[in-house]
Amino acid sequence: MNPTAGFLASLALTLVCLGGAVLTGLKARRKPHFCFVGGAVLLLVSTIYFALELGEFYDLESAGIVTPIHMTMARINTAAYALPLVTGLRTLKNPQGRKLHGRMAWCVLAFTVLTSATGGLMLLWATPL
Repeated sequence: MNPTAGFLASLALTLVCLGGAVLTGLKARRKPHFCFVGGAVLLLVSTIYFALELGEFYDLESAGIVTPIHMTMARINTAAYALPLVTGLRTLKNPQGRKLHGRMAWCVLAFTVLTSATGGLMLLWATPL
């Protein structure tokens, strides 16, 4: 598959799953929430794979300071997905942890938006090879 098409499709589907996870999480619909979260994680892996493939078609260093900023944010963001996963699993045994789980999820989603924005800037500012 073309890295650009794969990246855009994976990113779009990741966002759809994240949206579904938010909606089902707010309504406390566990089964569909788990499905959307699982889909989002798998699609995030796919998005990262295609992003790495896509990066081979650009001189990312030519994008300047945004490249190391984005790469650092992307690594932190990927690791940060463990926060809502862990707090979500804890919520299964301790429903009082739902508020913390929600806060962690919103923080990671907000950071995902920022990370996506820096990734977009990086590709816009990078010289195609």
